[in-house]
Amino acid sequence: MKSAKPETPATKRRWRMSRRKFLIGLGATGGALAIGVAVGLPYGRLKLAEMIDSGGGGFFSMPNDPWAWFEVGQDGRFTLYISKVEMGQGVHTAIKQVAVDELGLSWDALTVRQGTTSKGPQDSSGTSGSTSVSSSFTPVREAAATLIQMLRQEAAVQTGQPAASLQLQDDGFAADDSAVITFADIIANKAGEWEVPEEPAPLKPIGSLKLVGQPQPRVDIPDKVTGKAVYGFDAKLPGMKFGAVLRPPTLEARLKKVNTAAASAMPGVAAIIEEDDFVGVVADSRPQAWAARDALEAEWREGKLWQQAELEEIVTVGGRGGVVVQKVGDVDEAFAETAVTADYRTPFAVQSPLEAQAALADVTASGARVWASTQVHTSLQGQVADAIGLEAETVEIIPTYLGGGFGRKLGDVAIEAARLSQGAGVPVHVGWTRREELTAGFLQPLSHHRMTGVVDGSGRITALEHQIASGDILFSFFPDAMAAVFGADIGVTRGAHLIYNAPNRRVTVWRRKLPVKTGSWRGLGLLPNIFAIESFMDELAHSVRMDPLQFRLNNLGDDERSRRYTAVLQAAAEAAKWGTTPTGRALGLAGIMDGNTAVASIADVSVDENGKIRVHKITSAMDCGLVINPDGAKAQMEGNAMWGVSAALKEEATVQDGRIALNNFETYPLLTMKEAPKVEAILVDSGQMEPYGVGEPPIAPIAAAIGNAVFALTGKRLRQMPFTPERVLAAEAAS
Repeated sequence: MKSAKPETPATKRRWRMSRRKFLIGLGATGGALAIGVAVGLPYGRLKLAEMIDSGGGGFFSMPNDPWAWFEVGQDGRFTLYISKVEMGQGVHTAIKQVAVDELGLSWDALTVRQGTTSKGPQDSSGTSGSTSVSSSFTPVREAAATLIQMLRQEAAVQTGQPAASLQLQDDGFAADDSAVITFADIIANKAGEWEVPEEPAPLKPIGSLKLVGQPQPRVDIPDKVTGKAVYGFDAKLPGMKFGAVLRPPTLEARLKKVNTAAASAMPGVAAIIEEDDFVGVVADSRPQAWAARDALEAEWREGKLWQQAELEEIVTVGGRGGVVVQKVGDVDEAFAETAVTADYRTPFAVQSPLEAQAALADVTASGARVWASTQVHTSLQGQVADAIGLEAETVEIIPTYLGGGFGRKLGDVAIEAARLSQGAGVPVHVGWTRREELTAGFLQPLSHHRMTGVVDGSGRITALEHQIASGDILFSFFPDAMAAVFGADIGVTRGAHLIYNAPNRRVTVWRRKLPVKTGSWRGLGLLPNIFAIESFMDELAHSVRMDPLQFRLNNLGDDERSRRYTAVLQAAAEAAKWGTTPTGRALGLAGIMDGNTAVASIADVSVDENGKIRVHKITSAMDCGLVINPDGAKAQMEGNAMWGVSAALKEEATVQDGRIALNNFETYPLLTMKEAPKVEAILVDSGQMEPYGVGEPPIAPIAAAIGNAVFALTGKRLRQMPFTPERVLAAEAAS
């Protein structure tokens, strides 16, 4: 049945903070509110920023209850339910390696399954921040160790044998007399309820783990190559229909009215749903839904028609409202000496996952089930419930495989599908077009960086300042009150802290509100911040005529993080033959210490007479702590290198006449196979006993390394991304 627009306005639901916003705010502040109240907001902000930068910001916890993670079926088979979604990064494989090692079973004795909001552990952080493996490592081990201990003790009760005498087998435990009691029998014969010990069982020594640290084939590959894998676009239900949503034509457009008559009469149209500014079509096929959506006769208030130059003027450092997130010594006094200053800019950018947004929703009077391509299924549960007026516990979110995420797959399409399903009374699948993906989502924000430094005659930095202006990243999902407590967006400041050992350091951030929707993009602030910092490190080295590698080494301390960063710088330099000068080419260096992960990258580039940069090779060295799967870690380094080169040379979204000036990949070009550089990925072992982030840190140094190589080759300093041929030709040679 088609629903016409009601003659009287529908009652508007009262606004409620979405669960995602609540959980992000609650989890990420932790004790920061108390700090702010107790000792003053500026100091509290500094302490919070320091904790995040040092890798100590473990804001979210996951259960170590073994039954949250594992299921032992009546057949005695083990299943591990993983809370992190598999979007191509290989986390299901790495987490299975950890679980199998701690359980003591064979590889084939355990099956992994994607957790949902009804099955498996729940963690509000979603799949984000390069934390999937590192945050799961200890809870999975504790749950596995405790589960085996519980099963062993129950086997001892049932067999009358001492628990210590029971030898673990793939299908159960063997007693001293070689009789085997299977897991299936243990489960079937258990009397009463299982009781989980309050304290986790002792963990195996890291050195005794057999799979951790070894390459292991990806568990998701067989289904993907045989077509069994279900992505968001693959989700199906009997009798389902397809939805499409009306999009505003400009950034500030507001719907005045819509005439649905023509669209309603089109073939296959089952319903047109209108609720406040939300208008969507439900039809028998996706092309019919898209065609009817395009036939809606909408009248809009366009709002201000913004231009790119206006937004870049807004996103400029200075003025009131700057928040200090790092402060050591007295920068202002140090700047009485002759200082070097340089400005850098990064563009709007699109996450551009291979798979666009997609979700299938089946909403009934009693609840809803939603299959979604999402990184945040736990918090999406509350968002969907709020949108359709249900209690959260009646909504189940079932993550599918993701064809890439990169911070974009947060679930807005699932809300659209749920609203359309509720209105039409049938299951509805919504899949975005590529143009919607590029223009209707959120972008990496513009950023402006002003770097200032003073170097003494010995090549040591005496003062260093990083000023940042940026649109929102994580603040886009925070309530204003929570943002006020933080002061500076922790997404914007990721990578912004100065790790070099200058006695006077300061980082100040200005939040700039933009009419463009902005949010997370791979690595959050890592690429923009390291582009500025590491480009400037080369500028400072040039100012005192010092080798850029030696200059960095001269300005590092003797703490553990500095030693680990030194090791990756030296490893990358050795592998890339730093100091050599390939004919017609040059090398550029950049690095990062992101939390507890150290990365250094060297770019080997050439530039033709038309200003086009060619990156021939990227050499990256990374110390990410305990490596679970070396193949997976290197694959992440290789993927980051490709995307970093693409971002540095090509990727830029602009605003024209109040619109995102994109259509498809012809207006947002990506790096092609023909342009792809060779990548050498080196893992540096510093003896750490736990894993750290891998998925995002390796992207951070790439743009700066390329820019530094171009300077080494041409003498031209590139301070605005992307490095298009026009910008290369227009760049002035440094004095």
